[in-house]
Amino acid sequence: MTMTSPTHTAPVKLAPAPKGSAPRRPSRFRMGAGQQMKGGPFAYVALAVVGLGSLLPLYWTLVAASRTQDEVLASTPPFLPGGKLLENVQTAWEQANLGKAILNSVIVSSSITLATLFFCTLAGYAFAKMRFRGRGWLMTAVIATLTIPPQLSVVPLFMMMSGLGWGGQLESVIFPTLVSAFGVFFMRQYLIEALPYELIEAARIDGANNLRTVVSVVLPVARPAMMVLGMLTFVQAWNDFFWPYLALNQQNPTLQVALGQLSASYTPDQSIVMAGALISTLPLLVVFVVFGKKIVGGIMSGAVKG
Repeated sequence: MTMTSPTHTAPVKLAPAPKGSAPRRPSRFRMGAGQQMKGGPFAYVALAVVGLGSLLPLYWTLVAASRTQDEVLASTPPFLPGGKLLENVQTAWEQANLGKAILNSVIVSSSITLATLFFCTLAGYAFAKMRFRGRGWLMTAVIATLTIPPQLSVVPLFMMMSGLGWGGQLESVIFPTLVSAFGVFFMRQYLIEALPYELIEAARIDGANNLRTVVSVVLPVARPAMMVLGMLTFVQAWNDFFWPYLALNQQNPTLQVALGQLSASYTPDQSIVMAGALISTLPLLVVFVVFGKKIVGGIMSGAVKG
């Protein structure tokens, strides 16, 4: 019988580190896949200060809207809400006809938002992925319009709306703002990076025309940017005061124009004005609460590549 000895594996010796070199320490800022950076005490303090500073104007609006004018204008202003909120809201609602003003603001803001998303997405896709003569010059002209102050176009725009017979009507506020140069530039910059040419070519190989390509390929890719642009456009249209104040009248106002009527008297009641301002802020808060998570999620999904 032949006996065989077990095989022994020699240990592998690592090369010694060069003399004078310090051992590597794990970096506290190096993150692996799926890890998140942890904020320190300073980050929490900074976020708390920013959050309180952002909520302070809204809180003061609530306090002033629930007090009388004498209490608001006192040398020591109140810091807690009072009990006259419903009374002040009812007074502001009746004095400024806020019911019709809110309806007009919803119509104007929704129409402008939907039209801006439609036209800016199509124009952004054309400037980002389509080849046509004069594309660079046209994009330069679009961006150049951002440098023109809106006050310069008030007189010709007012004459144009009057010539169309839209004086004092909501059409005079909606139609001049159906598309924005910022929206075209924003969608173009997003689609340049987010929409690869391979998707467009694959859709064309499958026999899709331009309209089918936009509906099936471009819109799903552009959805995160469209949600952000829609939120910004709605807020801007809702808070717009300058042009609606010139184009509309007191019988057919938007919400901001109606609030201007509350403070147009010689001695306006600040508590009533603050009650109207609180009413105008609530719809924006509701929109953000309902769509805020989707917008943030859309931004994050659009930021992930691969």
